[in-house]
Amino acid sequence: FRAIYHQKTILSMLKKRDDFEDVLEERRRSSDLRYALRCYTPTLYKGLVPCKVSMLKSIVLQSDHLQCVIKQVSSESGDSTECVAEEASLILDEMAHRMQLSTVRFFVFTLSKAFKRLFRSVCVNEEGIQRLQQAVQEHPVVLLPSHRSYMDFLMMSYLLYMFDLPLPVIAAGMDFMSMKFIGEMLRMSGAFFIRRSFGGDKLYWAVFSEYVKTMLRKGYAPIEFFLEGTRSRTCKSLTPKTGLLNIVMEPFFKGELFDVSLVPVSISYERVLEESLYARELLGVPKPKESTSGLLKARRVLSEDYGSMHVYFGHPVSVRSLAEGKIKRSQYNLLPRYIPQKPSVDTHEFLNDAAFRLVRIQEENMVLKPWVLIATLLLQNPDGMDLSSLTEQTDWLRHLALAFGAFLDWPDHEACSEVISCSLALHRRLLSVSAGHVQLSVTDAPQVETTPEEAVFQRAVVVLSCASYRNQILHVFLRPALLAVAMQSANSSRKDDIYNCFNFLRNMFSNEFILCPGDSDFEEACYLLMKRGVLQVLEHEIVMSASGQSTLAFLCSVLEPFLQGYQVTPYTQCANVHYCAKVWGSVFLSFFLSFFLSFCIKLYQDFHKILSSKTVFNIDNNRKYFLGNKSAY
Repeated sequence: FRAIYHQKTILSMLKKRDDFEDVLEERRRSSDLRYALRCYTPTLYKGLVPCKVSMLKSIVLQSDHLQCVIKQVSSESGDSTECVAEEASLILDEMAHRMQLSTVRFFVFTLSKAFKRLFRSVCVNEEGIQRLQQAVQEHPVVLLPSHRSYMDFLMMSYLLYMFDLPLPVIAAGMDFMSMKFIGEMLRMSGAFFIRRSFGGDKLYWAVFSEYVKTMLRKGYAPIEFFLEGTRSRTCKSLTPKTGLLNIVMEPFFKGELFDVSLVPVSISYERVLEESLYARELLGVPKPKESTSGLLKARRVLSEDYGSMHVYFGHPVSVRSLAEGKIKRSQYNLLPRYIPQKPSVDTHEFLNDAAFRLVRIQEENMVLKPWVLIATLLLQNPDGMDLSSLTEQTDWLRHLALAFGAFLDWPDHEACSEVISCSLALHRRLLSVSAGHVQLSVTDAPQVETTPEEAVFQRAVVVLSCASYRNQILHVFLRPALLAVAMQSANSSRKDDIYNCFNFLRNMFSNEFILCPGDSDFEEACYLLMKRGVLQVLEHEIVMSASGQSTLAFLCSVLEPFLQGYQVTPYTQCANVHYCAKVWGSVFLSFFLSFFLSFCIKLYQDFHKILSSKTVFNIDNNRKYFLGNKSAY
C-alpha cells in the first residue's frame, strides 16, 4: 500500500504548495472601466489568427462529414439535399456563438462590480494559470470546470480575460436563449446553445459534433463544457456524461490532431449563491425558468456576503497519454474519416474511465472551507451541540481530513474558536446560537403562523442546504467510510469477507459517488486508515486498533444518511407498486409491476444481508428493522 500511494502522496503535497492570488484585490484599488477597456492580447494556439464567425460557419456546412449526413438524411426522409442543407444551416445559426470583444468588455466591467460585492476574495492558483498559458500554445485545449453554480462559466471567462488567455467557447443549454437581451449577449461572449437532448435527430447531432470538432481542429478557441452535464443541486459530483467528451477526443482518435489537452478546473464556494434554491428544487419545487426578469429580481443577492471563492486550474491531461495502450486508433482507418462511426465497446469503456478520472481530479482539487466540517458535525447532531464541544470536534475532524488528503483552507494563525465563529456568522441563516448552544434552525423565516407542513418544509430546506456543504467533503471520507461500514457489516476480521462487503457497497453506490472499478478504492481506504493508526492490515485479516473506534464510528455515520435512503427507496417503491396495481390494473401493467416488485424485493433483501445487525434505521412510525438479522421488529 505504501508503494502504491507514495507517488500520490507526493503529488498531493505538491498540489498544496500552489500559491493562490486574490484577483479581486487589484480590482478594489483601480478603475473597473479602465480595466475592461485595457489592451487584450491573448496567447494563441501556434500563433494562429482565429477565423471569423462567418468563415467558421462555411467550413462546418461544407465539411465532408456534414455533407455525408445530409445525403443520408435526404435519402431516408425523401427530402431534397438542398432542403436538408437549409435545415442544417438553420440549426447552425441557432447554435453558433458570435463572439464580440465589445460585449466581453461590457461583461468584464459588470462582473467586476458584482464580484466585488458578492465575494470577499476570488483566489486563483498562479501555477495553474502558467500551465494553461503553456498548454494553449502547444495543443487544442478543452476546459472542464466543476459545476455548482450559474456563476461558474461567468467566472471562467472573466479569469481568462484577466490573464490574457483565449476566451473559451462554452456549451450552454437552450434555456438561456429565452432570456431577452441576456441570451444574445451570452452568445456574443462565446456561448453556443445546444438542446438538452437530441433524441434520434441525426442531422442535429452531425451539425453539433462537426461544429465543435472544427473549432478544435482549427485551434479557434478553447472549448469549455461541464462533464457533469448540469449543475449539481446536492454539491457532490454527478456521474459524468461522455457524449461531448467523445466529440473532443475523436479528432485525436482519427489522427486529425496530434494531441488534445484536457484541463480539469475545480471551482469552490464558501457559500453557494443558490443554496436555498437547490434545497427547494430537491423538495419538489419547480426550477424557476431562466428569464431576464428573474435575473433582475435576483439582484438582491448583491447585498449578501458569500465569503471567498477558489478556482484551481489542474494539470493539463493529455488525451494521447490517456489513450496509450487502451485505444486502437487503427480501427478508425478502416473507413474514410468523414463517415460517422459509432464508438466501439472499448472506446465506450475508455471514455467512461477517463470521465471518472477527470471528475476525481476535480474533487481532489476542491478547496474546502471550515464550514463543511461544521456542517458535517451539525447534521450528525440534530439536537445541536455546545459551542465548546463543536470547537473541539471540528478541530479533531480537521486533522482527520488533512490526514486523508483534504485540500483545506484553514487560517494558519487564528484560534480554532475564532475560525468557527466566523463560519457560523457567514452561515447564520442556517443555524441559531443561543447560550453557547449551536443548532440548525430557520432564523430568517417570517414571523407568521405556519402550518405543520410548512414548518417541516422550512426545516427540510435548512437541513438540505446544510447537507449540500457536507457533501463537498464526502470524497475525502468516502473510501474509508465504505471500509468502516464493510468492517462493521462483515462481522468478521477476515480480509476476504470485508472486501466482499466493501465491493457490494461500492457497486451499490456506483451511481451515487465517483467510484472507479478495480481494487484501487479498497487499497486506498486501507492505506489511509493504516496511516491514521485506525487499523492494521495483515496478510489475511484487517484488525481495528485500540484507538480506532471513534474514527470508525464517525466514518460510519457519514454514510448513514445514504444507507437510510437506499433502504427506504425500495420499501417505498414496493408500496407504490401495490397501489398502482390496484388503481391501473391491466395485463401489461401487471407484468411490468410484477417485474419491478421482484427487482425491489431482491435489492431490499441484498441490502439487509450486507448491513450490520447493530445498525437500526427508522422506516416509518410503526416499524424498526434490525438490518442484517432475519427478524424484523
